[in-house]
Amino acid sequence: MSYIKEFKIKTDEEGAYDITKLVSSAIEESGVLEGVAIVFCPHTTASITITENADPNVTADMLLGIKKAFPDRPEYKHFEGNSFAHIKSSVVGVNLQLIVTGGWPLLGPFQAIYFLEFDGPRERRFIIKVFEC
Repeated sequence: MSYIKEFKIKTDEEGAYDITKLVSSAIEESGVLEGVAIVFCPHTTASITITENADPNVTADMLLGIKKAFPDRPEYKHFEGNSFAHIKSSVVGVNLQLIVTGGWPLLGPFQAIYFLEFDGPRERRFIIKVFEC
Protein backbone atom coordinates (compact mmCIF):
# COMPACT_ATOMS: atom_id res chain seq x y z
CA MET A 1 0.00 0.00 0.00
CA SER A 2 1.21 3.52 -0.77
CA TYR A 3 -0.23 7.02 -0.56
CA ILE A 4 0.84 10.30 -2.16
CA LYS A 5 -0.11 13.88 -1.33
CA GLU A 6 1.05 17.24 -2.65
CA PHE A 7 1.14 20.52 -0.73
CA LYS A 8 1.66 24.08 -1.94
CA ILE A 9 3.53 26.73 0.01
CA LYS A 10 4.07 30.44 -0.62
CA THR A 11 7.57 31.58 0.26
CA ASP A 12 9.48 34.77 0.87
CA GLU A 13 12.81 35.59 -0.77
CA GLU A 14 14.54 33.18 1.60
CA GLY A 15 13.25 31.25 4.56
CA ALA A 16 12.71 28.09 6.56
CA TYR A 17 9.13 26.82 6.77
CA ASP A 18 8.16 24.20 9.33
CA ILE A 19 6.15 21.60 7.42
CA THR A 20 6.13 18.94 10.16
CA LYS A 21 2.37 19.18 10.81
CA LEU A 22 1.60 18.89 7.09
CA VAL A 23 3.84 15.85 6.73
CA SER A 24 2.36 14.28 9.87
CA SER A 25 -1.18 14.89 8.63
CA ALA A 26 -0.40 13.25 5.28
CA ILE A 27 1.04 10.22 7.07
CA GLU A 28 -2.03 10.02 9.30
CA GLU A 29 -4.35 10.32 6.25
CA SER A 30 -2.46 7.52 4.52
CA GLY A 31 -3.51 5.03 7.17
CA VAL A 32 0.00 3.58 7.20
CA LEU A 33 1.00 2.59 10.72
CA GLU A 34 4.44 1.14 10.02
CA GLY A 35 6.45 2.17 7.00
CA VAL A 36 8.47 4.88 5.32
CA ALA A 37 7.59 8.38 4.16
CA ILE A 38 9.52 10.29 1.54
CA VAL A 39 9.27 14.08 1.44
CA PHE A 40 10.30 15.45 -1.96
CA CYS A 41 10.84 19.01 -3.22
CA PRO A 42 10.51 19.14 -7.04
CA HIS A 43 12.49 22.39 -7.33
CA THR A 44 16.14 23.16 -8.05
CA THR A 45 16.41 26.24 -5.82
CA ALA A 46 14.73 24.97 -2.64
CA SER A 47 15.34 22.09 -0.23
CA ILE A 48 13.93 19.82 2.46
CA THR A 49 15.76 19.18 5.74
CA ILE A 50 15.36 18.22 9.39
CA THR A 51 16.73 20.44 12.12
CA GLU A 52 15.97 21.76 15.61
CA ASN A 53 12.57 23.33 16.25
CA ALA A 54 13.00 24.49 19.86
CA ASP A 55 14.82 27.73 19.02
CA PRO A 56 13.87 29.69 15.87
CA ASN A 57 17.39 31.10 15.81
CA VAL A 58 18.64 27.69 14.65
CA THR A 59 16.96 27.98 11.25
CA ALA A 60 17.98 31.65 10.98
CA ASP A 61 21.58 30.70 11.77
CA MET A 62 21.43 27.79 9.34
CA LEU A 63 20.20 30.03 6.51
CA LEU A 64 22.91 32.59 7.36
CA GLY A 65 25.60 29.89 7.35
CA ILE A 66 24.41 28.53 4.01
CA LYS A 67 24.31 32.06 2.56
CA LYS A 68 27.86 32.75 3.77
CA ALA A 69 29.12 29.39 2.46
CA PHE A 70 27.48 29.82 -0.96
CA PRO A 71 27.20 33.54 -1.76
CA ASP A 72 26.13 35.00 -5.08
CA ARG A 73 29.27 35.52 -7.14
CA PRO A 74 29.84 37.62 -10.25
CA GLU A 75 31.74 34.72 -11.89
CA TYR A 76 28.61 32.56 -12.13
CA LYS A 77 27.48 32.16 -15.73
CA HIS A 78 23.88 30.92 -15.30
CA PHE A 79 21.70 33.39 -17.23
CA GLU A 80 18.96 33.54 -14.56
CA GLY A 81 21.42 34.81 -11.98
CA ASN A 82 20.47 32.31 -9.27
CA SER A 83 23.35 29.83 -9.37
CA PHE A 84 23.85 30.36 -5.63
CA ALA A 85 20.33 28.99 -5.02
CA HIS A 86 20.94 25.95 -7.22
CA ILE A 87 24.14 25.19 -5.31
CA LYS A 88 22.41 25.53 -1.93
CA SER A 89 19.60 23.22 -3.02
CA SER A 90 22.04 20.62 -4.31
CA VAL A 91 24.10 20.66 -1.12
CA VAL A 92 21.16 20.53 1.33
CA GLY A 93 19.10 18.13 -0.79
CA VAL A 94 15.61 17.90 -2.18
CA ASN A 95 14.29 14.87 -0.31
CA LEU A 96 14.39 12.99 2.93
CA GLN A 97 13.14 9.68 4.23
CA LEU A 98 11.28 9.22 7.49
CA ILE A 99 10.51 6.12 9.49
CA VAL A 100 6.77 5.87 10.12
CA THR A 101 5.81 4.12 13.34
CA GLY A 102 2.46 4.14 15.06
CA GLY A 103 1.11 6.21 12.18
CA TRP A 104 3.51 9.13 12.85
CA PRO A 105 6.93 10.21 11.59
CA LEU A 106 9.70 9.13 13.92
CA LEU A 107 11.43 12.35 14.96
CA GLY A 108 13.56 13.33 17.91
CA PRO A 109 12.02 15.60 20.58
CA PHE A 110 13.63 18.74 19.11
CA GLN A 111 13.40 17.84 15.42
CA ALA A 112 11.12 19.32 12.78
CA ILE A 113 10.89 19.05 9.01
CA TYR A 114 11.61 22.26 7.10
CA PHE A 115 11.13 23.48 3.56
CA LEU A 116 14.02 25.84 2.74
CA GLU A 117 13.58 28.58 0.15
CA PHE A 118 16.71 30.00 -1.52
CA ASP A 119 15.24 31.89 -4.49
CA GLY A 120 11.84 33.32 -3.70
CA PRO A 121 9.34 34.65 -3.37
CA ARG A 122 7.54 31.84 -5.13
CA GLU A 123 4.66 29.44 -4.89
CA ARG A 124 6.32 26.10 -4.23
CA ARG A 125 5.15 22.57 -3.73
CA PHE A 126 6.37 19.47 -1.97
CA ILE A 127 5.20 15.90 -2.21
CA ILE A 128 4.88 13.19 0.41
CA LYS A 129 4.75 9.51 -0.48
CA VAL A 130 4.05 7.00 2.29
CA PHE A 131 4.76 3.28 1.94
CA GLU A 132 3.62 0.50 4.22
CA CYS A 133 6.32 -1.94 5.35
